[in-house]
Amino acid sequence: MSSFRYSHEGPEKLVRAKILETQQQKPKPPKKNEHQDTGAGIDHVVTDLITQTPSTHDSWSSDDSPLQLKTRSSYYSSPSSSTAEIEAFNPNPKDEEFVRKLKSPLVFEIEEGLISLRNTTRAREDDTKLQLCTSRLLSVLQPLIISRYTNIQVNSVACLVNLSLEKNNKIKIVRSGILPLLIHVLKGGFPEAKEHACGAIFSLALDDRNKTAIGVLGALPPLLHLLRSAESDRTRHDSSLALYHLSLVQSNITKLVKLGSVPILLEMVKSGRMESRVLLILCNLALSPDGRHAMWDSGGVEVLVGLLRRSELKSESTQDICVSVLYGLSHGGLRFKGLARAAGAVEVLMQVEKTGNERTKEKVRRIFKMMTEIRMEKEDVNWEEVLEDSGSTRCRFGGGKDGLSTNA
Repeated sequence: MSSFRYSHEGPEKLVRAKILETQQQKPKPPKKNEHQDTGAGIDHVVTDLITQTPSTHDSWSSDDSPLQLKTRSSYYSSPSSSTAEIEAFNPNPKDEEFVRKLKSPLVFEIEEGLISLRNTTRAREDDTKLQLCTSRLLSVLQPLIISRYTNIQVNSVACLVNLSLEKNNKIKIVRSGILPLLIHVLKGGFPEAKEHACGAIFSLALDDRNKTAIGVLGALPPLLHLLRSAESDRTRHDSSLALYHLSLVQSNITKLVKLGSVPILLEMVKSGRMESRVLLILCNLALSPDGRHAMWDSGGVEVLVGLLRRSELKSESTQDICVSVLYGLSHGGLRFKGLARAAGAVEVLMQVEKTGNERTKEKVRRIFKMMTEIRMEKEDVNWEEVLEDSGSTRCRFGGGKDGLSTNA
C-alpha cells in the first residue's frame, strides 16, 4: 500500500502545482455591474426557453459539432459564455459606438443607432458583417427585437438579417440565443418585422447545423401560418424558402406532418398559390415515409396528376418538380399504383414523357419502372380494396438561394 501511494505522489503534486500556477495567471473576470448590459435579462429568458422542457424538446450539445442532439439536457451557448468574456477583455472598436447607442435610455438614440447599424451592415464588399457580429452586439439587440416600438423592432430584426447573410455568422447568431425572439416576432410582431424575421430564419436555415435547432425551437408552425395567410408577398416567399430548407431534415418533416401541413400545402397547389415553392416543400416530404403516407391520405397523387393535366402548366421547372414529387410517392408499391390508376396518371405521364425535357422524361421512366416492378404473386390484388384503403432524392431546383444576397 505504501509503495503504491508513493508512486503516485510525485505526479499528483506536479499536476496540482500546474493547476495552481494557471489559476494565478488567469485574469479575474469583471464584476457583474461593470459589464452588465440591457441584453442580460433576455439571455436568461432564452436559456429558460431552450432548457425548461427537456422531456418534450430535443436538447443541445456544445461539442465540436454545434447543435448536435443529445438525450440529456445541456447548456446552450449564450453571449454570457467564454466568448463574451474574451470580447470584454478585448473590445472590438467596430461595435463600440453601436453598442453605446443601442444601450441608451432614450428611444430616439436607439432608433438612430439601429438605422446606422442597418445601413452599415448593408455593405457587401468587405468583412463588416463579420466584424460587427459580436456577442456583445447580439446581446444588446435581443431586447430590441421584442420592443413595443415599431421602428425599433423592425430595424433591429432587419439588422439581424443583414448580419446573417455572412456565412460565418449564421451559427453564432443561433448560438447567441436570439432565435426564440425571432420566433416570437413571427407569431405576434409588427407586419414588417415579421417579413424580416422570415428572411432571417430563411438565411439561418441555409446552414445545415441550424436546421434541427430551428425546428425544435418552434419556428415551423408560424412559418406555415405565414406561408398560407401573410399579406406580404415577401413574407410568403421567404417563409416558403425557409420551410423548404428546414424540410431537408427528417425531424422537421415529422413535425410538419404532425402539424397537418400536407393538406394545407396541397390545397395551395390546387389553388395555384405559390405553386412552385410549395411543390419544392412537397418534394422533400414525399421522400420521407411520414410525408409519403400523409400525401397518399390527403389525395396528393390526384392533385399532382391534375396539375400536370392542366393545359396552362407551361413552366418546365414546375412540371419537373411535380413529376419529382410523384416519383417520391411512387416508392409506395401497390398503394401508389392503385392511386395512380384511379387518377389516370399513366396517360398524363405518357404525354409528359413526349413533351418534357430530358430530366423530366427520365423521372417519368423511373415512375413507370416502379409501377411495373411489383412481384407477380401480388398482381392478383383486389384493386377496389387498395383504392378504399387509399381514401383513409432531395429536390434542389430553382429557389434554393433566391433573395439570399438581398440586405434588409
